[in-house]
Parts: sequence; C-alpha cells; structure tokens
Amino acid sequence: MVARASPFLPHEFSSSNSAISRLKQANYARCFKTQVPFRIKCCEDTLGRTRVKGRSEMEMRFPEMNNALGSSCPCPRPRRIILVRHGQSEGNVDESAYTRIPDPKICLTEKGWRDAEEVGKQIREMILSDGADDWKVYFYVSPYRRTLQTLEGLGRAFELHRIAGVREEPRLREQDFGNFQDREKMRVGKADRLRYGRFFYRFPDGESAADVYDRITGFRETLRSDIDIGRFQPPGERTPNMNLIIVSHGLTLRVFLMRWYKWTVEQFEGLNNFGNGGMLVMQTGFGGRYSLLMHQSPEELQEFGLTEEMLIDQEWQMIAKPGELNYNWMTSGPSFFSRLKK
Repeated sequence: MVARASPFLPHEFSSSNSAISRLKQANYARCFKTQVPFRIKCCEDTLGRTRVKGRSEMEMRFPEMNNALGSSCPCPRPRRIILVRHGQSEGNVDESAYTRIPDPKICLTEKGWRDAEEVGKQIREMILSDGADDWKVYFYVSPYRRTLQTLEGLGRAFELHRIAGVREEPRLREQDFGNFQDREKMRVGKADRLRYGRFFYRFPDGESAADVYDRITGFRETLRSDIDIGRFQPPGERTPNMNLIIVSHGLTLRVFLMRWYKWTVEQFEGLNNFGNGGMLVMQTGFGGRYSLLMHQSPEELQEFGLTEEMLIDQEWQMIAKPGELNYNWMTSGPSFFSRLKK
C-alpha cells in the first residue's frame, strides 16, 4: 500500500511508510487536533489589537500619512525641486588632490564657498518672487564634505524658521571612481569612457553611471514617498510653498533627471555638466507635474543638452497632471520604434 501525502502534514512525514514515519504522523496529528487554530478577527490586527475603523496600522503609527491616504485634504506638492551642484572644490582645480585625499573628504576652495553663498541668494530671490509668506525649504544632501560645505554656504541665505529640515542622503554621493585615484590611470579611464560610452563605462574598482542610476532609482522612490505623505511638512503646517533643494554632484544630478523624466541612455550622454554652484529648477506646472520649462528657457535647456524631443516633452509636463502619461513620448509610445529605425 502506497502512503498518500497529506495536505496538512510536512512532506517528510508523509513521504515514507515506515513505522517511524507512522509514529511521527500519529504524534503530529494528535497535536494538530488538540491545538486551537489561530484566527485573526476582523476587528483586530495580527497582534490582537483592536483596529480603528477606516485607519490602517501605518496610519496609526505615522499620523502624517493620513493626508496622503484618502483624506479630503491631501498634502500639497512642493512648488519646486531645485538641483544644486557643489561649489568649486580642490579636485576641480587640482586633479592630483584625489591621489592623496579621499574623495569624500575633498573640500571647497575659497571660490567654492562664494559659489555656495551665491546660489543660496539666487534661490532665496527666486522663492521671494512668488510673493508667498509661508514658504520654506527642505534639503537633501550628499554626505561628501564639499556638498555639506555647499549646503552650509547656501544655507546662510535662509533664517532658521524657513528651514523645514535637512536629510543627509548617501545615495546622492558622487560616482565612485575607486579609492585613492592614480592620476595616470584616471586619465586613461576617462579616455576609455569616451570610447566605450559615458553611461555604461565602469571605472576599475568604481561605478558606472548605470550603477549610479540604480541607487538614484531607490532615492527617487524615497523622495516620491516623502512628497506623497508630506514627510517634511508636519500636520498643521502644510503649504504648497515648500521648496526641496538637492545638493549633490554633477553626474548624480544628471542621472536623477534621466530617471525622473525617463530619458534614454542616448539622451543622457548628450547632456552637459552643471557648473560648480550651478542649479536647475523643476517647478510645478499648471497641472501639478514638474517641468524644467517653468523656470528655465528653451535656450538654457538646449545649452544643457536637451533635444527638441525632450523640450516637447517638457512642454507636456507643464500642463499634465500627476499620474498622466505622455503616450507620444518616445520612451512610452509608438514613436519609440521610429527612433529604432534611424
């Protein structure tokens, strides 16, 4: 007689017909019959706590989520996401600095401090031009010394009551080129990168732009979640005049834009770097999405490297609503195949 597998018993208990197996089955069945099955009541959570009708456990633990999840008064989106590259650093004026100083410890030059203070003043003037009284800023910053110093410099433009908060975010760090850099190897590596392709070339013991893309994807999801639940806006202090400022590095910021707007590898490789202390502004358009054309002119964006197709998409971003898709955009519509035929 062949033993039949039981749907309730572990496989090893039902796969044999030996006396030992039958004894195990009997003991297991006896325990199984005497134990009271565990059932979760509809009015309790998995720990037996009484549920509050209409509210999830996450909402109970994090009240700031209430506005993001089904409230009649959702958290307003920040007016701007402002991307800032660090000011001039020691490595920008002397590449040999990377051979003796760890990349995360490279400092700003005197000009770099002036760059930082100047961009802070520019951001403040831009925000003041809105004419709002309840505006605030919230910072995300790379943990490298030159970006932290840039934050310190530009932060001097804002009174403390205007600063909603700061988050040090390691995923915003510079592309990793290896540890202490050999000057000649870096020269050869950068030449190889031009031949291989700026996006996929990986420096020995370092990262490619594609690697940076992966970690920026994680940061983008964190940022979107923070925006949706108003992590930087405590309950009772909601305002559409919040401005997010991301202080990071040239390639990292270009990859962030690539990920946000779903630009192709080819489009990314056509972009130019930010200047030291330079900024680019993503501002909410008429429908609520972020567009680069709300602040920069088409000529400025073309100088940055945007193509005609990318500018047309930015025009769509100016009027579209969050959640809508541009079905004529080359990365999501039929025109994608037209591009492949070129």
